[in-house]
Amino acid sequence: MRQIAERTESVGSFRETLLAYYELTKPGITLMVLSSMTVGFLLAPTNGIDFIALINAILGTYMIASGTAAHNQYMERNLDKLMIRTSKRPLPMDRVPDVNARIFSLSLIFVGLLYLIITVNMVAGLVSLATSFIYLIFYTPLKQFSFWNVPIGSVAGALPPVGGWAAATGSIADAGLWVLFLIVFFWQIPHVLSIAWLCNDDYSKAGFKMLPKRDKTGKATGIYSLICLVLLLPTVFALYTLGYNSLLYLIPSVLITLWFAYMGIKFYGDPTKVSAKKLMFASIFYLPSIWITILIDKLFF
Repeated sequence: MRQIAERTESVGSFRETLLAYYELTKPGITLMVLSSMTVGFLLAPTNGIDFIALINAILGTYMIASGTAAHNQYMERNLDKLMIRTSKRPLPMDRVPDVNARIFSLSLIFVGLLYLIITVNMVAGLVSLATSFIYLIFYTPLKQFSFWNVPIGSVAGALPPVGGWAAATGSIADAGLWVLFLIVFFWQIPHVLSIAWLCNDDYSKAGFKMLPKRDKTGKATGIYSLICLVLLLPTVFALYTLGYNSLLYLIPSVLITLWFAYMGIKFYGDPTKVSAKKLMFASIFYLPSIWITILIDKLFF
């Protein structure tokens, strides 16, 4: 009986360890990165879909995105202890040793980069490396010094569809991929700012210099969000005007963008936690909806 109990305890401990490492990879963010990369791959102008290249691109990007997310948690492990929303993460809870997290994260980035270069192409690998570099070397430390961390972080967040396009074509010279880049860039700023407004107290405890910390009225946060939402509309139009998608994409995408912008107008007019939460939920709904309309139009019509 004792052996059975010890074996059961060992299995449970192993599962908890696996779960802790899985949590280090920020699965939600990693999934969003993979979906954006896949849209870039599928929208790229090619002679049919190379499913082997797509699978390799997904695997390589998954490793780099997971490693980047894990290393971000390693870099911010002491700050995460100070915030309610992050205090239960694996490193603040000592569920993963710091040195293990560092080795795990850097190994994933290195192996993922080699995998992309070998199985896909050099350009896709370099785009993914640039994404990781900007996120870890610029965005992560800048959060403690300037609210300009948001647009810089948004550059990193907008590169996955560029990587997907590069994986499909070996080039980053097409206009369409930069339209996808701008869609994600303009989407990400109101998304992050709405979260920063809601979590202002938490971010302040960790010393993060987010815009809402110095914007007591919320007007600056609202206007920056609104500017990006206004710029999002012609960007969404661009995929249609450049011939990458049809009216089947354009009409629902414009309607969704107008609704998203309306949530931004509501937040600007009345910057409260309620309006910020509505803007945040609108942003969570927005990007997957745009990706779905792009793919349905591209693949089936």
